[in-house]
Amino acid sequence: MKKTTTPSLKRRLASMLYEAMLLFAVVFISGWLFSTLLQQRHALYLRHAQQAWLFFVVGIYFVWFWTHGGQTLAMKTWRIRLVTADGNAIRLWHAIIRYLLAWMWVLPGLALAWALDAKAWMLALIPMGNVALWALTAYLDPQRQFLHDRLIGTRVVSAADSAEPAASPKVV
Repeated sequence: MKKTTTPSLKRRLASMLYEAMLLFAVVFISGWLFSTLLQQRHALYLRHAQQAWLFFVVGIYFVWFWTHGGQTLAMKTWRIRLVTADGNAIRLWHAIIRYLLAWMWVLPGLALAWALDAKAWMLALIPMGNVALWALTAYLDPQRQFLHDRLIGTRVVSAADSAEPAASPKVV
């Protein structure tokens, strides 16, 4: 197995921020299609169906890219790649489970805010605290992987380390 390096926490979080901007377009177009095709005239009409649809679309986005090259568009920009613990490409079930586990970045914070009937700034601060705590789980792992990667057996590595070596030119 080849030595790989884990990108810094700052680089991975920057990639996630860029990913969020790209996902805005995916969610916008998907939401528009849903609303148009089902003639949604009010935001609360079919709200849960639309949320399920968007969850599915975002899942397809991530699972597709992770299983076809190990990089989303943002990961390509930041030169990071998702691989298995032994450095191979991840399979479909790993990608699906990783997508579901990655929701632990926000779901516990949202559930706690809902349970506490949070209002105003607390409605944002509680989920943001959840995100910060989940990001800090990288410091619990010796290879600095996030908890969801550790649980599923995947790793985020620098793309240059995991890429296939290029054929060296022949010297004549």
